[in-house]
Amino acid sequence: MNSSVNVTVVLEHRDSFSKAVIKNVIVVLLGFSINYISAALIYTFHNHQIFYTNPRYILIIHLVVNDMIQVTLSIILFVISYTVYKINVSVCCIFILLTLVTTENTPLNLACMAMECYIAVCFPLRHVQICTVRGTLMLIGFIWNISIVSVLPDLFITLATEPLDFFHSRVFCVRENVFPNPLIPLKREIIYSLFLVIIWITIFYTYFKIMFAAQSASKNAKKARNTILLHGFQLLLCMATYAGPQVLEVLKQGDPTNYVDHLFAFYIIIQVLPRSISPVLYGIRDKTFRKFLKGHLWYRAPHTHTHTHTHTHTHTHTHCNQALGHCNCFH
Repeated sequence: MNSSVNVTVVLEHRDSFSKAVIKNVIVVLLGFSINYISAALIYTFHNHQIFYTNPRYILIIHLVVNDMIQVTLSIILFVISYTVYKINVSVCCIFILLTLVTTENTPLNLACMAMECYIAVCFPLRHVQICTVRGTLMLIGFIWNISIVSVLPDLFITLATEPLDFFHSRVFCVRENVFPNPLIPLKREIIYSLFLVIIWITIFYTYFKIMFAAQSASKNAKKARNTILLHGFQLLLCMATYAGPQVLEVLKQGDPTNYVDHLFAFYIIIQVLPRSISPVLYGIRDKTFRKFLKGHLWYRAPHTHTHTHTHTHTHTHTHCNQALGHCNCFH
C-alpha cells in the first residue's frame, strides 16, 4: 500500500526535464567519482603483494568492491526510474536482489574488520595464525552466503504467491513492487534486527576491549580504537537505510509537493555518499595504501622506479608482518 501511494505521489509531482537532467548528472558524476577512487584502490591492491597477502587489506578491498557494486546498481536503478520508468519484473528482481545482498554485506564486513583489529591488538602473537589469507577468503564467502540466504526468501515467497503473469509485467522498480507479499516486510524487520544486534554487540565488545588495551599507552591500540569508532559510524549510516521507509513516509505526509526532491536528497545522503566512505576511510586514510595509491591515482611514475620501490617496500612490510602480525593494521 505504501509503495503504491509513493509511486502515485511521484507521478503527480514529476520533475521538469531540466531538473531531471541535473539530478541524473549529479548522481552519475558522484557515482563515477566514487568508482574511480575505488577502482584505483582495487588496482593498487592487485599489483602489490603487501596488500593481497594481508587479511586486513583483503577485508578492506572486499568492502570497497561490495560498495562499488552497490552504488553502481543503485545509480542504474535511479537512471532507469527517470528514463524507462517501468521495467520487466524479472529484470527488476535481479537488480533488487543484488542490491539487497550487497547492502547487507556492508555491516557484516564491518563486524569482521572490527574483530580483525581486536585480534591484532589483544592477541598480537596469535594474529598471524588466526587471521590468514585462506581464512579471510572463507569468511568473505560466509558473508555472501549469509546475505544471500537472508534475501532469497523474498523471491521464494513471491514465486509461491504471485501468478506467473506477474513476472512478465512491468513495474516501477522498487522492492515493494516486485516483492509485494505483506509477510516480506515482517521477515525483513526480524532479520535486520537480528543482524544489527549481533553486529553492534561485536562493535561494542571489540571497542571496549581495545580501549582497555589502549590504557597501556600503546600507539597501535589507540589507533585501533579510532578505527573501531569509524566502523561504528559507518554502521550508523547503514542503519539509516533501514529507517528509510519511515523517514520517507514522514516527508510525504509533511510536504507532498516537494516529495520528489526529498526523495532525491534522501537517495544522495543515504545511498550514494556513504559508499564514498569506504575508499576514503579505509583506503586513502591508510598510510601504506596512500603511499602506493598516489602513483595510480594522480600520476604514473617511471616503470623501473616503481618496480624497485614496490619490491623494496614489499620485502620490508612482508618481514614486518611475519614479525608482528598486527603492525600494518593501524596506519
